[in-house]
Amino acid sequence: MEKIEKQQVSQKINENIQYLRHALGVEKSFDVIQLDVEYAERKMALFLIDGLIKDDILHYLMTLLASLEKEQLEKDPLEKLVKKYIPYVEVEAIDDLNAAVDAVLAGPTALVVDGIDRVILIDARTYPVRGPEEPDIERVVRGSRDGFVETLVFNTALTRRRVRDKTLRMEYMQIGRRSKTDIVVCYIEDIADEEMVAKLKEALSRIDTDGLPMAEKTVEEFISGRHWNPYPLVRYTERPDTAATHLYEGHACIIVDGSPSVIITPTTFWHHLQHAEEYRNKPLIGAYLRFVRFLAVWASIFLLPLWYLFAANPHLLPEAISYVGPNEPGEIPLFIQFLIVEVGIDMLRMAAIHTPSSLATALGLVAALMIGQVAVEVGLLSNEVILYLSIAAIGTFSTPSYEMSLANRMIRIGLLVVTAIFHVYGFVIGIALWLIMLIRMKSFSVPYLWPFIPFNLRAMRDVIIRSPIPLKNRRPRILKPKDPDR
Repeated sequence: MEKIEKQQVSQKINENIQYLRHALGVEKSFDVIQLDVEYAERKMALFLIDGLIKDDILHYLMTLLASLEKEQLEKDPLEKLVKKYIPYVEVEAIDDLNAAVDAVLAGPTALVVDGIDRVILIDARTYPVRGPEEPDIERVVRGSRDGFVETLVFNTALTRRRVRDKTLRMEYMQIGRRSKTDIVVCYIEDIADEEMVAKLKEALSRIDTDGLPMAEKTVEEFISGRHWNPYPLVRYTERPDTAATHLYEGHACIIVDGSPSVIITPTTFWHHLQHAEEYRNKPLIGAYLRFVRFLAVWASIFLLPLWYLFAANPHLLPEAISYVGPNEPGEIPLFIQFLIVEVGIDMLRMAAIHTPSSLATALGLVAALMIGQVAVEVGLLSNEVILYLSIAAIGTFSTPSYEMSLANRMIRIGLLVVTAIFHVYGFVIGIALWLIMLIRMKSFSVPYLWPFIPFNLRAMRDVIIRSPIPLKNRRPRILKPKDPDR
């Protein structure tokens, strides 16, 4: 990342003011404010961004400074201002005007004083925020209702509230030559593997771009690579309890300012199939819910290509289930019908996103009842196509990870295409290529299909069955935790 040359702070306030006015564009941007004041018979100037500062705090500090006498700042004025006369938690002095410009644009207030070759930064900033709410895509019947928000400090506080470990580390970084986006790498030092954390921080430090307009999604694309692979190599969560659970296992989290989603890394294929609801019920109920979820996910991938294979090759069907094939194929080939419905479901999903919530229910009814029914009656689609694609769609929506559900949908369409072209060979080879792709994938040196490949019996048992918490007394070995026992 390109580094800006350091600009030394001068003892002459006019030189400092002139540089800051030009760098911040005081006269060009209405929200960049310069306050010229005089306290203790010294010329001073405050530079701040309107809307990003706490008015009451700044007014209080200005009142205290206005009460100072000249004699009070005659000896060691910088030390007295920072340690005595500006009574605030976050106050520091820097000697670089370019760093002061970056700080002001991030929210803190810069105070320049005549005769002092330092800029005093008062971090009395505030951001427009919303209150923590339950995430829409990670709801639970019982459990906490708070979720991450778009403010970095709020998210670190929500995490630390649940992880009161003295070795919990929140390491601050800035990414983006122009945006200077704040991010935090969060991990438990006594648990997380040092090598993994070092690789993560190195990958973040190598990000060279103007800014992060899409926040955590931009970060993921830089650190994970494999740009044309649809499967996510990191997991997103908006739940503080989910993030805390992964921190205790030895994972690291990346919190990006401006986003309510926290990145969890490294992750495997199976992490994207877990949901907090399984652990909010008794172990037997949780194991049943996990089994149903796995069944739905596998159906969302394989059901349509498999049914199309049987429908196009009826001789492959045993007589006992010969009814599986379509009774009335319709006027359009089955493959085209599937593509029409697949595209139609995606159109419906996009329409639901852009439709006001008060009309979303009506949109669903119109799509499900009117369009589907009419399409069957006119012969555009067959009843079986609607049935099996509906089951696949339910499996897609049952996948806890939104990114994983979209990736599985792409694989389903790919399998459907190769099955339609090459029939049995296409179906078998398509699944083999899909498995090879997953086997070759790694997330920060962690195999994507672990513990299935390479196989680990104890860990695979925990993947398939929701084990009781008292029995889960070992952390995942693949993460190489410093403390393997819980």
